[in-house]
Amino acid sequence: MVIVVVAVFFLGMGLFGLVAPATLIRPFRMIADSSEARSEVRAVYGGFGVAVGGLLLMSLADAGGMRTGVVVTVAVSLLGMAIGRLVGRAVERPAAFYPVWCYFWVEVAAGSTLLANVT
Repeated sequence: MVIVVVAVFFLGMGLFGLVAPATLIRPFRMIADSSEARSEVRAVYGGFGVAVGGLLLMSLADAGGMRTGVVVTVAVSLLGMAIGRLVGRAVERPAAFYPVWCYFWVEVAAGSTLLANVT
């Protein structure tokens, strides 16, 4: 169940990033004002999110024993993003809880929960 929830989150973020890249990054006060910038958001948030979400769903079948590797990789990636936010906090203070700290806690919760449910 945890894998499905995290997969749906990645798929949702990924699809949103593919369809509306400028809107996706707006809460971070970033502006995608060129085709190159929107292409980068589509690649990093969109394509990557869809790929990770799809891979998590595929891992449910555990074909070739891939589930553990996929789940650990995604969990460690999420925790790595959270660590990046902590480094950002050490360098400069976010203005508000949302979006930085909100996503920090989402990443910590999802990454930790995935690791706790590795089979």
